[in-house]
Amino acid sequence: MTSRSRTLTHLDPDGRPAMVDVSDKTSTRREARAECRVRFPVGVAAQLRDSGLRSAKGGIVDTAVIAGTMAVKRTHELIPFCHPLPIDGCRIGIDWDGANVLRIECSVRTTHRTGVEMEALTGATVAALTVYDMCKALSHRIVLGPAKLLGKRGGRRDVGTL
Repeated sequence: MTSRSRTLTHLDPDGRPAMVDVSDKTSTRREARAECRVRFPVGVAAQLRDSGLRSAKGGIVDTAVIAGTMAVKRTHELIPFCHPLPIDGCRIGIDWDGANVLRIECSVRTTHRTGVEMEALTGATVAALTVYDMCKALSHRIVLGPAKLLGKRGGRRDVGTL
């Protein structure tokens, strides 16, 4: 953390919600990577592995990738103070992490005056929600999370790893 104190950027001087004005910022390459995990009951995970991650609704991974990508592009419609951004690249990877946890990772790139952390987090979590939706007929004990930012580059400070 830097020596200067940080403040909440989405509040105006009166403490009211406000969109950040980025008009004076320089457009630079911005990247972010986030993940969300989906934990299945052991029996459900075994059933999904045996099915090749297919459900009665279709291919779980393919559908989650499409949903996550759509969410990245529409983040500004879901989160009130996110700026609409031109998305230069979006990759969503989904794979098993252990016997019963599916790990979803979303990487997003743009060249703009503001970052894409919210887009990466939204993509990962909406992909996870899609997995839940497609698998809920098997169990309602599926757990989502944690969702977290793994890294970001560009802008005022870099965080984590890409």
